[in-house]
Amino acid sequence: MAANAGNAKKHFKGNRIARRTAELIFAALRHPGRAAAFSASDWDLFLRVARNEGLLARIAIQLDQAGISARIPAQAQDHMIAARAVARNHARMIRWEVDRIQFALRSIETPILLLKGAAYLLAVLPLAQGRLVSDVDILVPEDSLPKVEAALLDAGWAALKLDPYDQRYYRRWMHELPPLRHRTRGTIVDVHHRILPQTSRLNPDPELLWKNSTVIADSRLRVLSPEDMLLHCAVHLFHDGDLNRGLRDLVDLHDMFEHFGTTPQFWSGLIRRAELLGVVRPLFYALKYTKKFLGTTIPTDVLTTVESAAPPWPVKPLMNQLVSRALTPEHPDHPTTMTALARWVLYVRSHYLRMPLRLLIPHLLRKSFRKTPQPA
Repeated sequence: MAANAGNAKKHFKGNRIARRTAELIFAALRHPGRAAAFSASDWDLFLRVARNEGLLARIAIQLDQAGISARIPAQAQDHMIAARAVARNHARMIRWEVDRIQFALRSIETPILLLKGAAYLLAVLPLAQGRLVSDVDILVPEDSLPKVEAALLDAGWAALKLDPYDQRYYRRWMHELPPLRHRTRGTIVDVHHRILPQTSRLNPDPELLWKNSTVIADSRLRVLSPEDMLLHCAVHLFHDGDLNRGLRDLVDLHDMFEHFGTTPQFWSGLIRRAELLGVVRPLFYALKYTKKFLGTTIPTDVLTTVESAAPPWPVKPLMNQLVSRALTPEHPDHPTTMTALARWVLYVRSHYLRMPLRLLIPHLLRKSFRKTPQPA
């Protein structure tokens, strides 16, 4: 009886902390001014969770822009200043790493397209401010993969040690090479030739992405068009990802909607582009959950149009429960069983969407017992 009472008390405390955690994070993201009213215990909880979600520097900038940084406790301000310094260091590191990648590939006549965080940074998008980036993702034409990989290996990157199964899995089924880690700097570059595996149920044609990409001034680098950049983020989060710490990606989507959405014809072009690439359902989820959690400004007619891409019953309400739970931030010291379960189910779902069952089942069994790969 005592043990049951203790477990119940622990469960109640965990749920209470989880609720308060979500309230604080979403208050800071949606209504920055409310952070000025946080109590000392609120700040302790908020700082732990925002840092764990990779959002502390991003929120620090938002609070500063809202003009309330001076109204928060001095200790919290110190954490914010430190977080912004870390983000600036990440940005410098990524710029240098991109420069080194260009130098390593200088003798290869192939286009290089930046993806994800490095693309946001080099394209000087507002969402890059305060965003932590730990590696560089590039897209190159598939026929240039052997030359690109060889050049990077010669320049100091090393392939992670993978067993024969994983090597075959990456090179035959995946949309990227096995990760490459620099021997001295420790930074990782992921070399993609598609944005989803060839076995995926969704399979955007990379030629369409290349055709609409734009050149970064004074470089050979390219980035996706605004529509494709947003759609790639949506695909990564709602089709290819596992939603663990997915809130940061949702904030990226929110920032892109708010930034690009002010451009005339963006919304109609976004829907047409999603239809052409065959990724309307990830766009549906992106619109639904940025609106739900972050209050993103989205035209009503756009929401109505993409509603046709919603999954049928009972998948729709089930996905709503799972995604809502998985995207809700948690205190790292007080995880909840239901959130862990939701994220696990969505993790399995992402693999199911990427590969047929004959490959999925043995792959998940192997992955469950896989050791962390090390540099060769």
